[in-house]
Amino acid sequence: MKSIMPLKKREITDSRIILGCMGFGGGWNADPITNEHIIQAEKAIDAAQSAGITMFDHADIYTMGKAEKVFGEIVKTRPSLRENVVIQSKCGIRFQDELGPQRYDFSKKHILTSVDGILDRLHTDYIDILLLHRPDPLIEPEVVAEAFEELKASGKVRHFGVSNMTAAQMKFLDVYSPEQMIVNQLEMSLKRNDFVEQGILVNQKAGNEMNFADGILEHCRLENVQIQAWSPLANGMYTGRKVENLSEADIKTIELVKQMADEKNTTKEAIVLGWLMRHPAIIQPVIGTTNPERINNCGEAVQISKEMTREEWYSLFTTARGHKMP
Repeated sequence: MKSIMPLKKREITDSRIILGCMGFGGGWNADPITNEHIIQAEKAIDAAQSAGITMFDHADIYTMGKAEKVFGEIVKTRPSLRENVVIQSKCGIRFQDELGPQRYDFSKKHILTSVDGILDRLHTDYIDILLLHRPDPLIEPEVVAEAFEELKASGKVRHFGVSNMTAAQMKFLDVYSPEQMIVNQLEMSLKRNDFVEQGILVNQKAGNEMNFADGILEHCRLENVQIQAWSPLANGMYTGRKVENLSEADIKTIELVKQMADEKNTTKEAIVLGWLMRHPAIIQPVIGTTNPERINNCGEAVQISKEMTREEWYSLFTTARGHKMP
């Protein structure tokens, strides 16, 4: 039976790719947003919609809240946009301040306050999906459940999910919450293809170790949870961005991606994303570029994922790993 994207099964969206909005709003500082920021975001949104991308990913911390503000300014001037797109945002990360160091906060008060801020910045009455932004070691699932119930009852949030969580962490939340977690956003790419491996830890640089050997992919597939991939283009290392100290495997993979793109008369972005989207989990990549041309290049990945053979998939996989299958 042909697999169907979990969010499509739930009649939330059929957008196979998400535009991540972390680059909206300029720098990560307190500088005000400018008209140039709004124009840049508007061009990116238009390019996304032209490429068939109708889902947008935010977080309350992106460019210190300015990413949502810029998007909200566009929603305010183009109110029809809101009903034609799916908006997802995240909360739970708090930066260092007078109260303490950078930390996670899944308290009821923080979740509710964060959502109010998100809605205000986005100029909308609701968001389609709210994700908990990385795991909080001090999580109290009963408290999270209370916050989610209140948000759902008020109509402020329609669905809920998580990011960077293990299968056990998701099950822990689901036991207490009447609202099932329907999304898990993980770091995945051709570079980080260890999600197919066993026992490989990823995300170490962020201080949150995600062990894909815990069965997270299988859990999500069994429970109809949408797997989303952040950094799916590996920061552009296979598609033209200059990267120093490349390994032999990296160099060979760059060459193979270009070769496949030439043979299929498509873009390198389409090959890299198509490889990820070919996986039967129906992974939904979150691309982070604001460049309209690159967004358009990514749009071709949907068709490439349908056409990519098992042999082509494994060729990219083994080349990026740097060694054969065991």
